[in-house]
Formats: sequence, C-alpha cells, structure tokens
Amino acid sequence: MPTECSPELFAFAPVEGRRVEAAFDGGSLTSDAGALLLGASERAIGLIERFAGCFVDRRRPELIEHEVRTLVGQRVVGIALGYEDLADHDSLRHDPAMAVLAGKLAAKRRDCAALAGKSTLNRLELSTALPTLYHKISYSAAAVEALLVALFVEAHRAPPSQLVLDLDATDDPLHGRQEGRFFHGYYDCYCYLPLYIFCGRHLLCAKLRRSNIDASAGAVEEVARIVQQIRQHWPEVRILLRGDSGFAREELMAWCEANGVDFLFGLQRNARLVAELEPELAAARAQAEAKRRPARRYKDFAWSTLDSWSRRRRVVGKAEWMPGREDGANPRFVVSSLASHAVKARRLYERLYCHRGEMENRIKECQLDLFADRTSARSMRANQLRLWFASMAYVLICALRRIGLSQTRFAKATCGTIRLKLLKIAACVRLSVRRIRLAMPSAFPYQAEFAAAHARLSTAAA
Repeated sequence: MPTECSPELFAFAPVEGRRVEAAFDGGSLTSDAGALLLGASERAIGLIERFAGCFVDRRRPELIEHEVRTLVGQRVVGIALGYEDLADHDSLRHDPAMAVLAGKLAAKRRDCAALAGKSTLNRLELSTALPTLYHKISYSAAAVEALLVALFVEAHRAPPSQLVLDLDATDDPLHGRQEGRFFHGYYDCYCYLPLYIFCGRHLLCAKLRRSNIDASAGAVEEVARIVQQIRQHWPEVRILLRGDSGFAREELMAWCEANGVDFLFGLQRNARLVAELEPELAAARAQAEAKRRPARRYKDFAWSTLDSWSRRRRVVGKAEWMPGREDGANPRFVVSSLASHAVKARRLYERLYCHRGEMENRIKECQLDLFADRTSARSMRANQLRLWFASMAYVLICALRRIGLSQTRFAKATCGTIRLKLLKIAACVRLSVRRIRLAMPSAFPYQAEFAAAHARLSTAAA
C-alpha cells in the first residue's frame, strides 16, 4: 500500500529501517548565508553607500519605506547571489540573510516586508533623467562612471609604475524591441555592442552602445575620462592601451600620442602588410617543413595606411607557418607606440599583446556569472543601469576575492565558483533580543576559507 502523505510532509525511501520524511517547516532559513562575506566586502570598500550616492531620490520622505541604499544594495547583492530577475525579489524580500545585509529586519508598515519587491525595484531601474509621477528616483551616469575608477584606484596600496588598460567590444544579444536595437553582421543577431575597459581584473568601464557603430566608437572619450581621473591620483604612472584590431583607429592612436599614453593594438592584415612579411613567411615555411612542427618569425618595420593614418607607425608582423594545413600561412600584425629598443618584436607580440585574451574571461564572468547581458528593458537608459548593477556586483565579488580570499584556493576563482562554493550556504537564522545567529552546516567543506576571508575582511573594514 503506498504511503499516504499530506502536502506538508514528503516521504522518501527508508534508510536502515528508518522512514525518511521532509517538510517545509524548518522555520527561518536561508540558502545564502555566505552573503555575509559580501556584506563584509562592501563595508571594506564602501561600495553600496557610494553607489547609492549616485542616485537622487525625489520621493516624499514621510512616505518612503525602502531607502535608495536598501534598493541598490538589494539589487547588487541579489545579482551577486545569482538572482538575475526582479521577480526573484518577491521571495527574497522575506529572506532573513538579505534583511541582515540590508540592516533592516522589519518594515515600518505592518503590511510590508523588510525589503522591496519587484515593483519597487522596477521603478528604480526605470528611473528617468527628470522625475515623473511614477519614477521619482534618477541617477547620475557621470557619478557611476567615476565611482568605478575611484574604486579601482583605492584598491592599490601604492601607486603602480605602469598600468595596462584593455579595451574590448562584445555582443549583447537582444530578443525584443529594445531601444537602440540593430542587426550586427559579424555576430549575426540583433544586439547591443557594449564597450568594456579592464585593468587586470578591475572593471573601469561598462558602456552600453548601439550595434550599428564601429567597435571603437566612443573609446577616445571613455579613455580620456579614465586616464584623467587616474592621473589625478598617480601623475607619473605609465599607461598602455591594449586592444584588438577594432581599436587600431587614427583617432584613438593620435589621441594616445598627443597625451603621453602608449598603445598596442592588433592590425587587420591586408595585401600590403602580407607582402612586407613574404621573406619571413618563406623562412618560417622552410623551417616548419624541415622540423615538421609550426615555426614563426617576427619582423619589425615602420608602416602606414594609404590615406587614413597621419604618420608612419611601428608595426610588428608574426610570420607563422603551420604544416598540415591546406594554407599553412598564418600572418598576424600589431601596431604600437612602444619603441623597438624598449620592447623587442617577439616579446611585444607574445608577452604583451597575446595576454590581451585574458580580458575576454573577465567579460565572460560579467555576462555569464553576473548577467550583464540581461538587458531586456525597453529603454537604453534602463538597460545601462542594469549593466551597471551587474558591474557593481562584479566589483563586489572582486573585492571579496582580492581582500578576503587572497591566500586561499579561491584567490583566482571565477565569480561563479566563489558564489557556488562560499556564498550558497544553508543556515538556520535565530533571532533573539540581543543577537542574530546564523547556524551553518557543521559539514560545510570550506570552513577554513570562510574563516580566513572573514578575518581579512574584518581587518580591512576596521
């Protein structure tokens, strides 16, 4: 006879003669107890308070239930924990761990939860430049952009001697009728074309753009803004811009040369460039066929386009021959302002330019782990704000990784791994008059890393 069970009680296969039962009657529980580390990271760098300072709240103070700081923190932490949709917050608003992070255990009104639901957060995301009847919160784009650079500068204990700023454009596929929607031939879809600028793991710029533009469009303005802010703190720092061939444009290179900024960009090959490399390609082919393995040679030369460049610039060509392929030739080119006596051709290409690919992993973290491509709002302004929420979630987890996990096995872990291993911890939340206690599992496998992160973050926030 089958087991009879009520909707509140679930029976499973017995173990060693004992019944196995489950029910949703555990009381005040959370699956995100590790988010306390995010709260400690936030206190160490002051992210939420300063991000909330980029917003202007024109609501009537006596009617406010959820402060802007609470709304901003709720959204950023929610993304960091893997909750990409606003609808998730209709449940998260009752989560005790989220309430602890917000510093608000109960609402002022009896008919309201401690935290905001999807409707209130939606009005935040749809904020306009000027107040309207339903949208009375607005934000300053310039303040948000400056905050990303300020957080980067503050992450350094001492001024660095040189910085490498990586630029890249990527696709953000669209599946609706969003403002600024265009078809991009290379990506073969309707999309946005956001511009990212990183320095190592640090995110300095996440700019949403239409896709009917050149990959470098707006790069000069963004780079000029970032370089100016950096040099206000570190006047002597050397700065190198690095990007693929989409950024090898006269406007950007001329700006770098006029402002004391070095550059290293990929250069799209053409018949004239390949002709410059013919002797090296022939030598590489002979070596590859003799040794039956790929061979490469490098050539350093001055070169200019027929009409788009204002001057001749240093170009390094890589002549590579790969045996076994129908066309074994694989020529590649880069253009740089770095002098040949300072950086030799092989090192310029292999040690400096090829490391540019690491930036693509950072973009994947933002888009895959933190939902930076969740731009489904109708207006570009709202989608830009969504992109910045995801960016701040990335910065927050990076702070946890840099400060709290620097000496642990997670020092180089991705945002997704950190979330899975250290943030998603089940706990029973016990609230008393004098304290709030989160009882986490005794069998949690990463207790040592959690303890180390807590100790370092507590020191940093002191």
